[in-house]
Amino acid sequence: MRDLAKNIRLPSIDDLFSTEEERQDAKLEKIQILPLSELHPFEGHPFQVRDDEEMDKMVDSVKEYGVMTPAIVRPRRDGGYEIVAGHRRCHASRRAGVDTMPCIVRDMDDDTAIILMVDSNCQREHILPSEKAKAYQMKLEAVKRKVGRPLKENERQVGANFSGAKTAQIVGEQAGDSTRQVERFIRLNKLTPDLMQLVDDGRLKTTPAVELSYLTPEEQEEFLSYMEEEGCTPSLSQAQKLKAASKESVLTKDKIHGIMSARSPSVKPREPQLTIAVSKVERYFPKGCTSEQMESTILKLLENYYRKRQDYER
Repeated sequence: MRDLAKNIRLPSIDDLFSTEEERQDAKLEKIQILPLSELHPFEGHPFQVRDDEEMDKMVDSVKEYGVMTPAIVRPRRDGGYEIVAGHRRCHASRRAGVDTMPCIVRDMDDDTAIILMVDSNCQREHILPSEKAKAYQMKLEAVKRKVGRPLKENERQVGANFSGAKTAQIVGEQAGDSTRQVERFIRLNKLTPDLMQLVDDGRLKTTPAVELSYLTPEEQEEFLSYMEEEGCTPSLSQAQKLKAASKESVLTKDKIHGIMSARSPSVKPREPQLTIAVSKVERYFPKGCTSEQMESTILKLLENYYRKRQDYER
């Protein structure tokens, strides 16, 4: 009897004297004004916060109107809050001389936070290839970890159609990229920092850069030195040959030079063609005459015409 009594939960005073509407309202997320000193960047955040023209505009907007869209944060074990979405708004607020910022505090696990952080930033207009590469990698791993969790949670976090679908496909669909594009961006993470910087600067195209990512770090450094010495960048075909040589363990300095200095074989220009429909000349030939016979006769007639003209001009 005593054990049964322990399991009986009596309503609290608040439950007795509050309405259902008030209880539901209490469950809703609230916007809180938090000090910037309590806001900390997301660990491993792949997106840069740059002091560029867009940031200058955001700072001016914060000075005039304040932060219009609340950041999303989650409590930290060590105190304060970790920013999940809103790093640029936080930076703009600091530059604007503002001490506080509107935030929505939300409890969430690490993988849910990673997915939200990536999704909220991938919608930005200007994203560097290195940022997208790291973000896709983080989200891919987070979604994979969710595979082993209960189906109900999977449906809530990554979509009801997750079962049986490729993780990269899910990441791509949610970001507006194809599965292949996601895989290629993730592959860029295998580049050395110096080569990745060339991709971000637009000096090395993404497609050949993906092929170069299959080179060992030492080979990438060797190739980077060659690029800087010669002032050149590889075409897709050259990058593919470098990858093949690396796979065969023959990518030496001389091999790099041979691949990069080789010229494509010249192709003889195709002669212009003169086409005359058979229907236009067949009446001048006997029945059953083939097109080859017609061509031969026409050439002979032209030759005779040319000779006569030469004689006349003399």
